[in-house]
Amino acid sequence: MPPSARRLTTPQDALIAAAALLGGLLMIFAEGHVKWADVWLPSLALRCVPLAGLCAAMLLRRTAPLTGLALATPFNFADVAMGPSIASLMIYGDALYAASLYGRRRTAEWLLGVTLAATLVAVVAAAFLLGGLSVAVLLGAVAGITWVAPVLTAMAVREHRFRAEAERQRAEQVARLAELDRRAAVGAERARMARELHDVVANHLSAVALHSSAVLKVRELDRATLERSLEVIRENSVQGLAEMRRMIGLLRDGEAGAEEADPPAQPRLSELGRLVARTARSDLAARLQITGEPPELPAAVELAAYRIVQESLTNALKHAGAGSADVMVEYGRAGLTIDVLSPLGTDGARLPGTGSGLIGMRERATLLGGRFDAGPWPGPEGSRWRVRAELPVDPPADKETTP
Repeated sequence: MPPSARRLTTPQDALIAAAALLGGLLMIFAEGHVKWADVWLPSLALRCVPLAGLCAAMLLRRTAPLTGLALATPFNFADVAMGPSIASLMIYGDALYAASLYGRRRTAEWLLGVTLAATLVAVVAAAFLLGGLSVAVLLGAVAGITWVAPVLTAMAVREHRFRAEAERQRAEQVARLAELDRRAAVGAERARMARELHDVVANHLSAVALHSSAVLKVRELDRATLERSLEVIRENSVQGLAEMRRMIGLLRDGEAGAEEADPPAQPRLSELGRLVARTARSDLAARLQITGEPPELPAAVELAAYRIVQESLTNALKHAGAGSADVMVEYGRAGLTIDVLSPLGTDGARLPGTGSGLIGMRERATLLGGRFDAGPWPGPEGSRWRVRAELPVDPPADKETTP
């Protein structure tokens, strides 16, 4: 808000000032003030002047608290000179409270020092001038309650507000972090689902598309070749449906009974022989070689290894040239190593792809703490496309999720 548009006071302060003026007038006419009989006996009308000045200063308690305190201070001294009034002391204490609460933090600390010093000066002056220790102690108590207590109260309220604001900001930060964690979890789950769907759909549908295209293009197929192509199409269709049913079952909630009655299929490395046998074209053969003793692998590692081999063979079906695709699986103590070698394509992609196969395989290996490489490889039979993945037997605990 620009300075020209700032209000001089607030409705709440105006109401407080009016109530203070009314209460002060009642206290004056009820003679609720000290009388300096030996010094001065002002009239009741004259006593109303400091009261009016103090109440006018209350109009600035929120909008300009320091200005209000500066205006109230001389009127307070004038009231003390006439004989301190209870109402005037309370109003001036409110001015100290407002300046300490609504002003700057340094202002409250400065006012605390000033009021403490003023209280000590009042006690010492009363002891010397009035010559009585009891009167000096009583005057010091009144000064402490009137001057020091409002400042201390304002500092306590200010600290409480500061802590409440800090807690509110911390709660908002925790809520934002929780929302970020939720979004990250949703993103990770979506990425996992995308990898799984891509591997399932791409492999089986690619085989179906390739064999059905071969049947449609070659008009005079012999009965044995036709039956073999149809068997491959049927087997890939059934396997694809089974794996899609497994994924849908995992996404549904509250269907434990149905899953127990018809447990979903879970790909295993023992089924690599069938997977490699299904991966074949008229000009592309597939071979499997396994070395080492297969250990008991975690489900996440076994599924990731199966999907990497499956996606590698799918890419070979879609992109590789004539020749053979060789799958080599080596089991070791620390983990297993997968190598898939296929001929480099010379006539471009045979089937369209999304380009996310290599990304998904790399993500699967990385989530398990393994390594993944893919690219041309100069072998003894000439340049070939090589996919190599190294997966640990015991994946890290914080990354052991279904890849």
